[in-house]
Amino acid sequence: MNQSAGPHSVELLIERNKAAIDRLLESVSGLSPEQIREPSLLPDWTKGHVLTHVARNADGFRNLLTWAQTGVETPMYASAEARAADIEAGAGRSGDELKADVADSAQALLEKARELPEEAWLAEVRGIRGPAEPVWSMFGRRLFEVEVHHADLGVGYGPADWPDWFVSDELYRVCGWLAVNPQAPTAVLTDAGSGRQYFLRTQDGSDLVITGPGYALLAWLIGRESDGELSVDPEGALPDIPSYG
Repeated sequence: MNQSAGPHSVELLIERNKAAIDRLLESVSGLSPEQIREPSLLPDWTKGHVLTHVARNADGFRNLLTWAQTGVETPMYASAEARAADIEAGAGRSGDELKADVADSAQALLEKARELPEEAWLAEVRGIRGPAEPVWSMFGRRLFEVEVHHADLGVGYGPADWPDWFVSDELYRVCGWLAVNPQAPTAVLTDAGSGRQYFLRTQDGSDLVITGPGYALLAWLIGRESDGELSVDPEGALPDIPSYG
């Protein structure tokens, strides 16, 4: 049973968000000022860029919770351009400032989540892209942001460190998104550890079977390195995946 789905599992979502940000903060606690300015695993972004993004992302999700609570449209970000400018402006701060910003913004988001009335979790809001969704579903996306960008920092925490429940939940969600994308390949994905299968635009008699650890499958689907842990049957190269996000 997927315990993270639905408005009645908000307490679980809150606790998982807290645990995820605690793991990230532990990973960066010992980074020197020089290391903070080193490249991350994302093109053109330093570790400071990634940490600033995580902090501003928390602010954005807090805006969505405010929207759900008040009924007054409160965009996640003023615009895509403003979002990019805020990240660039904050990336060069000191390590202490960056770590405090990540911690404080995450705490403010969790406090807002804890005070949200139960009925408000069903209110529909919109993120920076995509259709309107219940805010409990959008809040669940925060976990994705924290876990994936923790790995993007390049500080020793990688896809293999993602919690199993996170990998399973996100494989279902990302595969569901890709299933309706005509640019996605036709394939069956098999988690070699759990035996679970996930389907991308399947058609009888024409499916590739891609097998490997669940975390490597998820990393590949969202454009991260799978470290050669995936096999393809019939043998060949991994197919191209549309850009996620």
